[in-house]
Amino acid sequence: MSCRHHAPPDPDADLLKDNDDELFEEVDQGASSSRNPHASATRWRHEESSAYAKHAAGQHHHHGLHHHGAHPVARDAEARSRVNDLADFLNSSRISPDGQQRTKTSDGSQPPGTPRFKPIMAVAADARDAVGAVSNGDRPLTGTSKQAAPPPPPDGKEIAVGPLINYRRMEDNHWIGSVLVVTKGGGKTQPSVPTLHLRKAGAEQGTAAQGVCLYSDPRNTFWRFDVAVQLEHSEAQWEYALPDLRFASKTKPRVNSFFVPAASESMRIMFHSCNGFSIGTDEDAWSGPALWNDVMRRHREVPFHVMIGGGDQIYNDGIRVSGPLREWTRIGNPKKRQHYPFPEALRQDCDDYYLHNYIRWYGTEPFASANGQIPQLNIWDDHDIIDGFGSYVNDFMKCDVFRGIGGVAHKYYMLFQHHLPPPPSTYTSDAIPAASVEEGQGVDPNQMVNTYVHPRMTESNYIVGSKPGPYVQEHSHNMFARLGARMCFLGIDARTERTRHQVNYRETYNQIFDRLRQELGSARSSGNPYRHMILLLGIPIAYPRLTWLENIFSSPLMGPIKFMNRRLGLGGNFFNHFDGSVDLLDDLDDHYTARTHKKERNLLVLRLQEICAEFSVRITILGGDVHLAALGRFYSNLKLNVPVEQDYRYMVNVVSSAIVNKPPPTAIANLLARRNKIHHLNAETDETLLELFDQDPGEGIRTGSYNRVTMPSRNFSMITENSPNNPPPHLNGLGGGGDGDGPPGSSASSGRKVPGRDGHSPIHAGEANCGTKHRAANPREHGQGTDGSLDVCIRVEINQHDKEGKTRLYGLSIPALSYNGPKPPPPPPSLAAPPSSSSAGSRSEHSLPPTLPRGE
Repeated sequence: MSCRHHAPPDPDADLLKDNDDELFEEVDQGASSSRNPHASATRWRHEESSAYAKHAAGQHHHHGLHHHGAHPVARDAEARSRVNDLADFLNSSRISPDGQQRTKTSDGSQPPGTPRFKPIMAVAADARDAVGAVSNGDRPLTGTSKQAAPPPPPDGKEIAVGPLINYRRMEDNHWIGSVLVVTKGGGKTQPSVPTLHLRKAGAEQGTAAQGVCLYSDPRNTFWRFDVAVQLEHSEAQWEYALPDLRFASKTKPRVNSFFVPAASESMRIMFHSCNGFSIGTDEDAWSGPALWNDVMRRHREVPFHVMIGGGDQIYNDGIRVSGPLREWTRIGNPKKRQHYPFPEALRQDCDDYYLHNYIRWYGTEPFASANGQIPQLNIWDDHDIIDGFGSYVNDFMKCDVFRGIGGVAHKYYMLFQHHLPPPPSTYTSDAIPAASVEEGQGVDPNQMVNTYVHPRMTESNYIVGSKPGPYVQEHSHNMFARLGARMCFLGIDARTERTRHQVNYRETYNQIFDRLRQELGSARSSGNPYRHMILLLGIPIAYPRLTWLENIFSSPLMGPIKFMNRRLGLGGNFFNHFDGSVDLLDDLDDHYTARTHKKERNLLVLRLQEICAEFSVRITILGGDVHLAALGRFYSNLKLNVPVEQDYRYMVNVVSSAIVNKPPPTAIANLLARRNKIHHLNAETDETLLELFDQDPGEGIRTGSYNRVTMPSRNFSMITENSPNNPPPHLNGLGGGGDGDGPPGSSASSGRKVPGRDGHSPIHAGEANCGTKHRAANPREHGQGTDGSLDVCIRVEINQHDKEGKTRLYGLSIPALSYNGPKPPPPPPSLAAPPSSSSAGSRSEHSLPPTLPRGE
């Protein structure tokens, strides 16, 4: 129940009322027909009117005070009480008994340094209630002895944002998910518990699920509803409603629906990233979140079963421009910013910012409609916290402010994106002793005032890191889940444990690969092995190198320019507002291909190859972050002549970014295309980007004629299995050409060699005719094959000014893996020891990574 304390009417209010207040009331109400002839045109009390100045001059002249050549003499100050008298009166109710006996000076005043009152100490509860009362409109009217009637407290039944639906896992032939709604008002206890009603579309009867309160304070309450439906022989549509709650929006649908695949089928996937605008972007020029209209159009045609968010589901960077970190960001000296405290008051302001920004963005259409109808799986990235979080220098990342906002951002990431209760408290410089930092965040009683936090929830779909992160004092949440009959999902939390020199702890990788072997082995033993695994990394892992640019930005030659930037502002926004480094350097350091992450990246790829070979599962990697569309892939060196269907090294990295944020300039995309070399992970594994984009999507986007690998336009992707249960396709000439056993452009006939000059070109039949002419790019043919491959389609915005968000489609197919050969050799010892949690962030800013035995 929401608890608010309203101050009673002050009996001394009339005594404190100024005579000037009465004058203004008379003027405002027109009580006197004769206006003061000397009234000032301004209402500021300290400013004398020009009319009165002339009047006073005349009076001085009349009394002989204004003789020739003299100026008017200013009036003497009115001999009224001293300022101290007002202070003494206001403090009269706080005077301590012994204070009345203190010595006074000759004029009757108190000697300096001897206050006549005992300060009233307010605990956090009183302070929060006072602030809450003002913020909810309970502010007394100025200049009157009456108080405005406070608005009634929220009854806990009005939805502030939601519903948001998540997919969680499959168990015992059941689809399991959750629905989240955020209601207005709350506190330690709730007056009622809402219920969700669930039924199959068209059915008269259904089931009900009671809400579980995850978190509640006087501002809002977070309700989670657990949903479980049995898988059936055919795809099913399910509807849910929240009859106990009311929507503030009249256009929000009262009944939402979602789709669950048949028990024998895999899920249709929609993938997106970078779902928000960077600071300073003209949002109207980009038609807002227009591509979500295309998402919903496609969803109405062929429903998506799951929506995978690859990071930056929300942009919280505004906290440093228009939010509570504005003053902190303006501090010019990076050292002073580094040592700036993060007290409870600043934590509360930042908490308000993140909460209100989530409510605003998750309530923005058409994204809000997708949230309620397409079940989500999300992993966060830096903008879910603040730009570059985790990739600045270690000393700065450990400052109080960054640790503080990391904790607050994690709190709302858990609530909004995972439907999990947050930790009871987040970091403040007031409450956490240095000795306890490594053990995670303790419970701060100030943050628990009139607040309820559900005990920690543990669920089998999470792989929780064994140790808290170095800057966010919480454990990483990695995910594993079935995506229907023959597909599974692994999401690696690449932000919680990130530093400038590591992405994840060695212990976390070991946990993840142990769990993978357990899940894949169990599925194989059951006779229903996984054929495809979708791996979500957030950051691209098969991507052009920009090491030369990193070297320039981190070079000692930048030192004098940094100094001039701090002193004279030279370079402007070329340097970031946090640690003073080059602004692009944190983005480059974020990449797996950065020199500081190369060893860790290469080991991860080799371990993934081991999984592919051991379980004959094809891994497809999803990455975002870079605001470009591209398609990278690892594959066996073409000299080895390994058919792709038997190539456990073949892994595609679908890079789809951004669905909302503006893309980089075309020149940047062209530069990356120029840097698209064929890299060698080792003697057997090559990598490069595929020439996917056979034409520009529209007149407004013109890449270089040589650039067919990076697309600087907003986009999202869809991935669909060509199910072996599909009816045989009809060869009707749609899509690309081909004369194999499968539909045109599919991988069914990819047993024969597809000629290509090198890895930039197609290397198997599923890549032949890739782009706009591929069967996977045709909505009527996408996912209609029967060979068990995956159809991948990147939908690219045609015109940024089109609010409907129409897209051009580019497609290819990824064949399933059939490998029965020997296991690959283990990674070399030089790669077998990525940083452990005990050494995270310990290296200095300019230290170099160990030398690789091979590769670029």
